Amino acid sequence: MRSFLLLPVLAATALLSACATAGATPDGDVASYDSLRQMRERCTSEGKELTLRDGGNDRRLSGYECRGK
Repeated sequence: MRSFLLLPVLAATALLSACATAGATPDGDVASYDSLRQMRERCTSEGKELTLRDGGNDRRLSGYECRGK
């Protein structure tokens, strides 16, 4: 009986883990020193500057954006 229930449980676990990681940033959207530095370098290479979005959370990468100078 236990082995019969194991397959559905494993399938559900795989589906849930796939949903949890879909669209997530590799570092969990945490605005660490290194992630902000990399984002700032990318913005600078595009001729823009890294700024905090209006109403953005300064502890999340999603709170920042590249804006034209």
